[in-house]
Amino acid sequence: MPKVVFIERNGNRKEVTAASNVTLLQVAHANGIDMEGACEGSMACSTCHVIVADEWFAKLPAAHATEEDMLDLTYGVARTSRLGCQIVLTDALDGLTVRLPSATRNMMD
Repeated sequence: MPKVVFIERNGNRKEVTAASNVTLLQVAHANGIDMEGACEGSMACSTCHVIVADEWFAKLPAAHATEEDMLDLTYGVARTSRLGCQIVLTDALDGLTVRLPSATRNMMD
């Protein structure tokens, strides 16, 4: 079971264990991490935006154009930004570290 490290908005580090083949958004919700996911993972918003640690970014599958379009609509986008609903955990991602951005934009309200 892969471990994921979340760096929360307040800078606290929270390490959790997750099942394989679930999304980072699902892991966050199951572990009380403050990641909104307003569209419930349907990639219709960007409220599950995370910034992936540099050393992990290249290990992820490339983002689809739709995901990149959603990231264009959010605050604080970085070179290693991704949507948590699009990162599916595998054993190869054991130790994945992501930081939550300081703010998100919920365009679904």
